[in-house]
Amino acid sequence: MSTTPASRHVRSLTGAEPQHDSELGSITRLTADTFPILTRLSIKRLLLEPGSIREPHWHANADELGYCLSGTLLVSLLENGSVFSSFTITAGQMFTIPSGALHHIENIGDDTGEVVVAFSHERPEDFSLHAAFGTMTDAVLGNTYDLPASAFRPLVRDTGSADLVKREGPAVVPDTAGFGNPHKYDLGAQNPPLDPPFAWVKTARTQFWPALENLSMYSLTIQDDGMREPHWHPRTAEMGYVHEGRARMSILDPDGSVDTYLLGPGDVYFIPRAYPHQIEVIGDDEIHFLIFFDQPTPGDIGYRASASAFSRPVLAATFGVPVDELPDFPFTPSDPLLVGKANPTDPVSSDPVS
Repeated sequence: MSTTPASRHVRSLTGAEPQHDSELGSITRLTADTFPILTRLSIKRLLLEPGSIREPHWHANADELGYCLSGTLLVSLLENGSVFSSFTITAGQMFTIPSGALHHIENIGDDTGEVVVAFSHERPEDFSLHAAFGTMTDAVLGNTYDLPASAFRPLVRDTGSADLVKREGPAVVPDTAGFGNPHKYDLGAQNPPLDPPFAWVKTARTQFWPALENLSMYSLTIQDDGMREPHWHPRTAEMGYVHEGRARMSILDPDGSVDTYLLGPGDVYFIPRAYPHQIEVIGDDEIHFLIFFDQPTPGDIGYRASASAFSRPVLAATFGVPVDELPDFPFTPSDPLLVGKANPTDPVSSDPVS
């Protein structure tokens, strides 16, 4: 269970109170109920043991965007107009589920499956197929399927949800499940659009994945000699999950306070729209972040381009120094997003939030 955090911008996902925890796997969530700063985004971590199933369900108010960290999983979904599809995903691959679409996630492999999922709402609403059947009488279901009411009496029916259930026997995997699918995206196979020597980023956004409507994600890896340039997203909130490594972030709040915090594996941070912030590695190991956005194509404004947007007299007046004492800002027509560390890392003064 998570402890009281030192920052309102951070919570631990792996340390959160589980929604489900059994021999079948576990589900942990962070929503606005447990992470009040969240807006238009929330996050879930799903662990599925072999043969376990995230039961068929749908989300009434949120799209879903998932990234597979391990395992071999089968995803099936039924959309508007009785459009059905089923596909497999493995580590480095992603899936998206539109709001209201019935879907399931099933571990069809021999190893534990781990998926990190973002939702396009701070409080996603779930309905399970089990609960939907439990709502209706035997007679109503019998009429629906042209069967006698007695055919439904053996079913265990209520309006609850088991969350995870166990499959009996081998998995039934359609022959077409290995084909490409509009709801599936192989982010791991993408050539990084940005690939400097000290970092790389792979992007799942509508430019490359047209199925995305309300969400996007960057897979960001930075070595100890690199840094994410200070920046802000004018129309995009940011929610990051730390998969590996330790990092430090600083964020400016509108009241002028600066929140600087450390992050470790399993932590989640949230940056509201247009709040300036940066990310840097702490320690000798690289970091790997899954960064989710509440727009299909996130945009940002970086510090480097900001210094090129105004004349030196304007900048001198802004910073309260003579023009000849200004740093020699390089002209930057387009922000680099990732920059190298030419200077020693500032001292670390506290432990990661957990």
